[in-house]
Amino acid sequence: EVQLVESGGGLVQAGGSLRLSCAASGFIFDDYAIGWFRQAPGKEREGVSCITCKDGIKGSTYYADSLKARFTIASDSAKNTVYLQMNNLKPEDTAVYYCAGARASDSALYGGQLLSPHEYGQWGQGTQINVSS
Repeated sequence: EVQLVESGGGLVQAGGSLRLSCAASGFIFDDYAIGWFRQAPGKEREGVSCITCKDGIKGSTYYADSLKARFTIASDSAKNTVYLQMNNLKPEDTAVYYCAGARASDSALYGGQLLSPHEYGQWGQGTQINVSS
C-alpha cells in the first residue's frame, strides 16, 4: 500500500523557518517523483516544488518561481523521505501543505514534467502551516 505521511508543520512567526518531511512507503522510492503542493483557504491547490519530476531524472527539481529563493527540496533515499526546507516564511505561506507521489516515468505523459496536482495519484493527509505576522 502506497503511503505518504507529512510532518513538520506548525505555527511560526514571519521570517522563521520550518522543514517539512514526507515519509514514503509502499513503492520504489527512487522510481517516483515527489511533489509538494499547498492549498490556502478559498484558493486552489498550487505546486510548490518537486523532485525527480523532470524527464524521469532522479534528483531533478522544480520550484514555483515565487518560492525558489526561499524553499529547498531534498530527498534521502536511505530514509525514503523528501524534505522541504522553508526559510523566511511569510504570512501568505499559510496553507495546508501536501506531498504527493507519481511514477517518475509518467512525466512522458505530461510534456516531460510533473508539476500539476492532477498528475499525481498518491497524496498524504497534509500538514498545516500558519505564519503569523
